[in-house]
Amino acid sequence: MLQTSLEARGYRVFTAATGYNGLVAAADHQPDLIILDLGLPDIDGINVLEELRAWSQTPVVVLTVRSDEQQKIDALDLGADDYLTKPFSTGELLARLRVAQRHAERGGKINPMVRTGSLVIDMATRRVFRDGQPIRLTPTEYKLICLLANNLGRVLTHSAILKEVWGAGYQKDTQLLRGFVAQIRQKIEPTPNRPHYIITEPGIGYRMMEHPTY
Repeated sequence: MLQTSLEARGYRVFTAATGYNGLVAAADHQPDLIILDLGLPDIDGINVLEELRAWSQTPVVVLTVRSDEQQKIDALDLGADDYLTKPFSTGELLARLRVAQRHAERGGKINPMVRTGSLVIDMATRRVFRDGQPIRLTPTEYKLICLLANNLGRVLTHSAILKEVWGAGYQKDTQLLRGFVAQIRQKIEPTPNRPHYIITEPGIGYRMMEHPTY
């Protein structure tokens, strides 16, 4: 079903029924994107991702029926670009693929100005605006919003954010992160209790949403 849907939208699709065959196909075809199911008949999809990341940085979107949040966290921490839990819509998958592809095309380069909706993060001048009005952020709040903005549309795990912003010793301090996200939402969100920009991925982390600019 996915192959048919993707090919109808212009993608050229190669499929593999097992983890081992998938690794071989990835090496042979050098794809632009990989969709990886975690429930495979031979080896676990997490192990496939670990093997793949030893030699490839191809964007990977993980599919899973598993409700175990730790499996999703493990996949993201191992280098998956995003995940979808079955059932999902084809439209949602296509949107996640587009985000993953944009990140790959940027090649890790930092965009000095990120725009999403009416929010602007100008990293050249270290200023943040909403509806053209400047927003005052503390140095830590600014570092956190820049990390999310540079991964626009992509989910980041709690541990990845904590390590990047506060350091390795803080990777389990989710309460600290939750407090700072709440502070930022009070400053940038039109309705902080119904966030438009910084979305919670329950049990996983946070994602800054990509919206049309205006």
